[in-house]
Order: sequence, then structure tokens, then C-alpha cells
Amino acid sequence: MAHGLNEVGAGSEAVSATDTTGPAERLLSLVNHYVVILSSIALVIAACVLTYSVITRYFLHFSTDWQDEMSVFLIVGAVFMSAAAVQARRGHVGIEAIVGLLSPRVNRIRQILVDIATFIFCAYFSWKSALLLHEAIVEGFRTSSTWQPPLWIPYSLMTAGMILLSIQVLLQVAVQLYRRSDGV
Repeated sequence: MAHGLNEVGAGSEAVSATDTTGPAERLLSLVNHYVVILSSIALVIAACVLTYSVITRYFLHFSTDWQDEMSVFLIVGAVFMSAAAVQARRGHVGIEAIVGLLSPRVNRIRQILVDIATFIFCAYFSWKSALLLHEAIVEGFRTSSTWQPPLWIPYSLMTAGMILLSIQVLLQVAVQLYRRSDGV
């Protein structure tokens, strides 16, 4: 069981729906596919904005407040929004030192318990993010820079991304429990 760059491919097999998945999984797979595309575009734009920032700051001695904050907003949005697609591939960092030591049955139970704990954490994080978003909208919170963009922008991306991640993990738990009840 190796985890390395050889498993990372350019294809989108993890975000494509198959005939064996349910409608909820297919819908989330489709959403994940488009979110990954938009997140990739956001990362490229952030790289361009940061490059522009470095050039204008170094050569023209311009202030770069808006460039720094815009790139942070884009990167935060890309990371949180694409988390569900990464989870669909089970691509998050996993420490599997004990997997080889445990029996397949114990590993399945361990995986279900880990996924349930992950869901609880992600659902709590989603709830707290929604509270931050609500507070930022109601209170009109803005960043402390001279550009002062509203904080509801990154909070909305964080909330949406965590909700998508919570749904993805919940679906994975449901699939594991369904397979377990069918004896698969």
C-alpha cells in the first residue's frame, strides 16, 4: 500500500460518476468536478496576481495590499472548495502505519470509525464557519488593510467547502455501512 506521486494522475477518475453509484454520489461527483476546475483556475489566477505583485512592488515600488489579499482569498477558496473532491479520492494525508498489522475486518471497522469522527469534525467546522459567515454579513466585517474587502467572501467559500466536505464524508460512511450490511 504505497502513497506517492505515482498515484497522482492528470485524469479525473475520482470525480467522475460511474453506473454503480447512487444519485447523491453522482450529483456530488459532478459538483466536485466543476469545483475542481474552478479551484484550479483560482489557483492560476492567484499565481498571476502574486507574480504581478512581486514585479510591481520590486520594480515600481507600488503598494500591493489588494494583490496580497486577493491571492489569499483565491487560495483559501480553492483549498476549501476542492476538499470534497480530494476526499472523494481519499487523497487527504492518511497515516496508515497500522493498516498492515490489522486484519481486513478490523481495518474496515477502523475506517468507518475514522470516517464518522471525520464527519463529526467537519460538520462542527461547517457549523462554526456558517456562524462566522453570518456574523461577517450582519456586522459588515472587513479586513484591516487599506483595501478592506468584506470578510463574507472567504467565509462563504470556507462554509461552502466544509459543507461539501461534510456531505462527501457522510456519503462515504453511508456507502461503507451499506456495503457492510450487504456483506460486501
